[in-house]
Amino acid sequence: MKDHLRELLAQALLDLRRHGRLPADLTLPEILLERSKTPEHGDYATNLALLLARPAGLKPRDLAQAILDTLPRSQHVAKVEIAGPGFLNFHISQACRLATLRRIFELGEAYGRGEPGSLESVTVEFVSANPNGPLHVGHGRGAAYGATVANLLEAAGHTVQREYYVNDAGRQMDILAVSVWIRYHELAGVALRFPDNGYKGEYVVEIARRLRAKAGDALKRSALEVMDGVPPDESQGGDKEAHVDALIARAKALLGEADYRQVFEAGLAWCLADIKDDLKAFGVVHDTFFSERSLMTDGYVQRAIDTLQANGHLYERDGALWFRATTFGDDKDRVVRRENGVTTYFASDLGYLLSKFERGFERALYIFGADHHGYIARLKAAAQGLGLDPSKIDIELVQFAILYRGGERVQMSTRAGSFVTLRELREEVGSDAARFFYVMRGNDQHLDFDLDLAKRQSNENPVYYIQYAHARICSLFRQLAEKGYSWNRSAAEAARSRLVETQESALVTELMRFPEVVQAAAQHRAPQLVATYLRELAASFHAFYNAQPILGAEEELRHARLGLAAATRQVLANGLGLLGVSAPESM
Repeated sequence: MKDHLRELLAQALLDLRRHGRLPADLTLPEILLERSKTPEHGDYATNLALLLARPAGLKPRDLAQAILDTLPRSQHVAKVEIAGPGFLNFHISQACRLATLRRIFELGEAYGRGEPGSLESVTVEFVSANPNGPLHVGHGRGAAYGATVANLLEAAGHTVQREYYVNDAGRQMDILAVSVWIRYHELAGVALRFPDNGYKGEYVVEIARRLRAKAGDALKRSALEVMDGVPPDESQGGDKEAHVDALIARAKALLGEADYRQVFEAGLAWCLADIKDDLKAFGVVHDTFFSERSLMTDGYVQRAIDTLQANGHLYERDGALWFRATTFGDDKDRVVRRENGVTTYFASDLGYLLSKFERGFERALYIFGADHHGYIARLKAAAQGLGLDPSKIDIELVQFAILYRGGERVQMSTRAGSFVTLRELREEVGSDAARFFYVMRGNDQHLDFDLDLAKRQSNENPVYYIQYAHARICSLFRQLAEKGYSWNRSAAEAARSRLVETQESALVTELMRFPEVVQAAAQHRAPQLVATYLRELAASFHAFYNAQPILGAEEELRHARLGLAAATRQVLANGLGLLGVSAPESM
C-alpha cells in the first residue's frame, strides 16, 4: 500500500511541475509515509508538503492542497485530508482493507514476502566463533540475530547465502591442539604440567580420549622431551604467551607435520561438529562453512595482495609489506606480509573479502560482536583498495547479552555453577524463548536476558503471549469441529463486509501492516521490528477474541470472524517463522 500511495504522490508532483505550479528544476525528495498513530488521522500520513514548501515558494498547507487537488483517483483510497501545518492523511477504503484477508488466504506462507530473487544476492556471515570450544551465550545472540536477518533478507526478495567463517589456521587453534596433546599425555600416564593459557574445559579431555583411542601411544613423548627448552609459565614467574608458544613449537618439532596435523584436526573436528549440532538444535543452519585455510590454498590471499599492489596501495617498510589504509579513512596502515614472509590476519581478511565477490555475491553482510567495531573502517578501506564498492559491504555489530536470574546478574563462571554455553541456555529456557529474547531488542543495544521471564507461562512473557494467540486460534477451530459447525474460505470472503466492529477493524489494520514490517525489518537489519509487531498483533487478536463472540455468532458473521481468525493465525505463523520460533497448535 505504501508503494501505491507513493506512486499517486509522485504522479501528482509531476503533474504540478508540468503545469508550472512547481519549479521545473525542483528536486523531488524521497516520499516518506508513516502509519498514523490514531484511526482518526487515517491509515498513513506524509510530510511531503512541509518538505517541499520552502523550495517551491509556497505555504505548506497551500502546497498540500495543490497536491490533494492533483492526486489521481484510486479505488484503494477512501479520502485524503490535510492536517496540522500541512500533513496529508490517507484513509484506505474499507474494500481495500478487507481485501487483505483474501491476499492472506491466497498467499499463505508467502504473505509478507517479496518476489524471490528480485533483489541482489547477499552473503551473510554470522557466528564464526573460533572452533576451539562450545558456543557461549554471547555467540547465541549473534546466531539468533544473524539467522533472523538472513530470513528477513530472503523474505524481502534477496537471494541469501548463510556462511560461517571457520578460523582453522590461527594461533588459538594451535593452543587448542597443544591443550589436547597435554591431556592426551595425562591419559597415557605421562605427567605434564598444563599450561596457564591452555583450554581447560572437560571437552578437551574428551577430545584427548578419542585421540588416544585412535592413535594409541604413537603421539606420546617423554616429559623431558616435551618440556625441553620451554620457558616458565606465568604462574611460575614467566610469561604465559611465550610459554604456550614454545609448547606449540615443541609439539610441531617432536611430532612432525603429519602427526601434529592429526592432533590439530582432532580438536578442530570435535569442536566444529559440536558447534554445528548446537546451532542445528537452535534452528540455525549455515549453507557454507568457509575454511580460512582455503584462502591460501585457493589463492585468494595472493590475489588480494596482487590487486592492492597493482592499484598502487602497498609499500614496504622495515622489511614488511603494508597497505596504505589511511588513504581510505582507516586509523592506521595495515601490515599484509611480515618481514619473515608470513601473511597477517589482515591479509586473510583481504582474501576473504575478495572471495565473497569473486564467488558472485552482489552484497556482503558481516555480523560481528561489539568488540569488532574497528573492523568497520578496516573493511571499508580494504574494499576501496581492492576496487570494490564499499557501499556493498555492510557490518552489523551485536552487543553483549547479560543474563539475570532472580533479579541477580548471572556470573559467567563455570566454577560458580552458572551456565555459560548456548546449549545450557537452550536447556533452561528452550530454543523458542532464547531465539525471541535475543532479537526483541536492537542489536546495537545491550540485552538484559531475564531467565525467569523467559520460562514464565504467562502474558508477561512476550513469546508465550504470541504463541498463545496462535494456539488459541487453533483451539477455536477444534471447538468448531466439536460443535459440528463447518467453515470455509469462500463463505468467510463473502461475509467479510460484516467485519465492522472496532476490534475487527483494528485487527485487519494489523494484518495489513505485516508486509511493510517485514520490508522495513529487512532494510534496517532490525528483527526487533517483527518481534514488536507480533506482540501488537497478538494483543489485537486477544482484544478481538475477548470482545466479540465467534462461535456463538449467527452463521454469516461466524464465517467472517473465523476467516479473520484464520488470517491472523497465518500471519502469526509467518512472523514467528521469520524469527525461528515455532507456532504451536496447543499450549
